[in-house]
Amino acid sequence: MKRILIANRGEIAVRIARACADTGRTSIAVYADQDADALHVRVADEAVALEGSTGAETYLDIEKLVRAAVESGADAVHPGYGFRSESAEFARAVQEAGLVWIGPSPEAIERLGDKVSARRIAESVGAPLVAGTPGPVESAEAVVAFAAEHGLPVAIKAAHGGGGRGMRVAWREDELVEQYEAAVREAVQAFGRGECFVERFLDRPRHVEVQVLADQHGTVLALGTRDCSLQRRNQKLVEEAPAPFLTPEQESRLLESAAGICRAAGYAGAGTVEFLLGAEGDLSFLEVNTRLQVEHPVTEETSDLDLVAWQLRVAAGEALDPALAERRVRGHALEFRINAEDPGRGFLPGPGTITRFRAPAGPGVRVDAGVESGSEVPGAFDSLFAKLIVWGPDRRTALARSRRALAEFEVDGIPTVLPFHRAVVEHPAFAAEDALGVHTRWIETEFAEEHEFQPAPTPAEAAGVTRTWIELDGRRVRLGLPAGLALGAVAGGAGAAPGPAGGSAGGAAGAGEGDVVATIAGSVVHWLVEDGETVEAGQSVVVMEAMKMEARVDAPRAGTLRHGVEPGAQLAAGEVLGRVEA
Repeated sequence: MKRILIANRGEIAVRIARACADTGRTSIAVYADQDADALHVRVADEAVALEGSTGAETYLDIEKLVRAAVESGADAVHPGYGFRSESAEFARAVQEAGLVWIGPSPEAIERLGDKVSARRIAESVGAPLVAGTPGPVESAEAVVAFAAEHGLPVAIKAAHGGGGRGMRVAWREDELVEQYEAAVREAVQAFGRGECFVERFLDRPRHVEVQVLADQHGTVLALGTRDCSLQRRNQKLVEEAPAPFLTPEQESRLLESAAGICRAAGYAGAGTVEFLLGAEGDLSFLEVNTRLQVEHPVTEETSDLDLVAWQLRVAAGEALDPALAERRVRGHALEFRINAEDPGRGFLPGPGTITRFRAPAGPGVRVDAGVESGSEVPGAFDSLFAKLIVWGPDRRTALARSRRALAEFEVDGIPTVLPFHRAVVEHPAFAAEDALGVHTRWIETEFAEEHEFQPAPTPAEAAGVTRTWIELDGRRVRLGLPAGLALGAVAGGAGAAPGPAGGSAGGAAGAGEGDVVATIAGSVVHWLVEDGETVEAGQSVVVMEAMKMEARVDAPRAGTLRHGVEPGAQLAAGEVLGRVEA
């Protein structure tokens, strides 16, 4: 196991390439057309083109990935996370090609990747569970029937895959059918299969999980807990380890259940067992992610273990020392996902070119990034492009260092979630010293009611802005002014240094009255209203998708809808999708 093909992109591919270098192995990157000059390609020792621009043509194409591994002389494949990382088909294809799969066996992936099968395993080892369907449901009517029997809210979840994709929560009876159809559609798009099952959804739950590491000799270690409750659209934004404010009984139940589930499934490798913790303290098994998690660095920082290096060692047949699980937790760590999304526009994705990337540093600060200044963040892939990980000897110190690091972090050219992160580390619901007052829908409910973020400037707005600096009360402040404005002494004064403008996807420059305008750069999924039908002002008429997220576009006025593009069309933000005739 000397040559590792990394079947992924972005920051996780960079992370794996560095682990290969640290352990004396050769890393081989793969890349889509738009990633030809990406950081992960330049960090790796070698690189192979996948010749395509979409996920389906590149990082999801099993045949291309295996061929790239064989032709490059790789003897092992690391799938990272996302894409095909939880695909038993891919794992099997890698092994049939005579290569080592760095992950659990295809059989373990099938047992735990199928959430219905995983529930049965969890039940068999006594893990806590809420009510759910015994298997995938066949129709929206079955979802309605389940809700009538067990009550609302209910979670409709893809039976295959993970990471929050293909999961929708219905809080009202009138949205059950819509959410079921959306979950199926998203599951097909993300995983190629649309089967979904239903289970009761705990109201205002925390999301807690356990990092597991297992070898090929039957040793299964539960290495510690994490809290990942700060989410929007079921996608995590902030994670921390250990999960704060758990009782000793809750922590013990989590660790024992996680290890028991993985042991019963014959698991080997790194994996994560996820649970929900209800407001009344009740726990419920959620799912198993049969891969490395995005948030693995917070466990690394608090355990002093390199989980990626251990993945390589386990795949090579090395046995685990059970004493690893007995190590004391070392302080506290937080991770902030840096996504190309605009909090001022409801976290809509905003792909584009990063004109400035200045990462923070200092004690306790680590940045895992897949970009640098000048990097392109394409709309065809996930919006995550970097992660800020902050460690401290206790949670209070970790939060203080997080505030400092987030204030230092600068990204221009695209919208990012940094304004959200800076606000949340100051919020008493998250930063209190005696309890955690957030839950999985907190961002979209309580927090949204309290905070309103300024939308990032659109490309059209940003193009006409000159950046400079001024001094106010002894502080240097970055200032954006209309380019046509005579700056006089401000622009010509000492220390003035105009730079590239920042911007985001989005904008309707040139749009006419009644035009239905794309709010994001992405593809048209489908029209919600037929061509020629009557619509009301504000009615959702078309669904777009970018960076694995769906966004609805509303009618600007009442009238007759006329389609301007077909499903599948790729548009830039601000382009016209259709028109509503008055």
